[in-house]
Amino acid sequence: MKKAPNTVYIGYDPKERVAYDVLKFTIERIAVDNTRIVPIKLDTLKRMNMYWREHTEVNGQKYDKVDKKPFSTEFSFSRFLVPALNMYEGWALYMDCDMFVRTDINEIFEEYTLDYYPLYCVKHKYNSENKTKMDNQEQQNYPRKNWSSLMLWNCSHPKNQELTVEKVNTMPGSWLHQFEWIGDRDSDIGGIHEEWNWLDNHSSIDIKPKNVHFTTGGPWFKEWKCGRHADGYYASEWNQEYTYLVGKGRIEPYEI
Repeated sequence: MKKAPNTVYIGYDPKERVAYDVLKFTIERIAVDNTRIVPIKLDTLKRMNMYWREHTEVNGQKYDKVDKKPFSTEFSFSRFLVPALNMYEGWALYMDCDMFVRTDINEIFEEYTLDYYPLYCVKHKYNSENKTKMDNQEQQNYPRKNWSSLMLWNCSHPKNQELTVEKVNTMPGSWLHQFEWIGDRDSDIGGIHEEWNWLDNHSSIDIKPKNVHFTTGGPWFKEWKCGRHADGYYASEWNQEYTYLVGKGRIEPYEI
């Protein structure tokens, strides 16, 4: 019997559509086995009655109505619906769209497989000195920051079955992003090597990344000033993929 494809959910935001398109293409181009890629789009989730979390907006900055705190993307909270979207069965990977894969994504499903853990992630020790992110969005520091930007979910784990659609829509953002439904022991969360979530302007240049995370913005933002070593190494690779897709008519060029 043919093996079912691994499922990768990618956070989607219209303002970073080109980032999603390039990430999807590179995953599919490099993967040896078939991979199922699902964009997490808010309009779709709302039609499915899975997302009703409300927010306000002031001068382009979004504020969550649950905890009154700022957030920056349409997938800030919807990423935690992955177990529900996967019917609380099997394994699934979540990725932010501002990433760039450089190796077969299926390797991560093969390398991290212990059923004990509700999820796996890269356990960064990260604090940004900048008060704003790209696109002038407010930056906040908190425990386990950036851990939720790439998560390998054990969707059938009892802990994740407690992560209901209702809780994703009603619990504070800190409860979600700090994995409080799992608990406060880091040892109860599986660890992934940093090569799978290499943070631009933070991770060591001695690490050869399998997946680059453009945390300083990314080459699809015209205001972006490259983070440490990103331009010489990885932004140029991203642009090669983008140029190919535009040349083949697969995506529309974005304004630089």
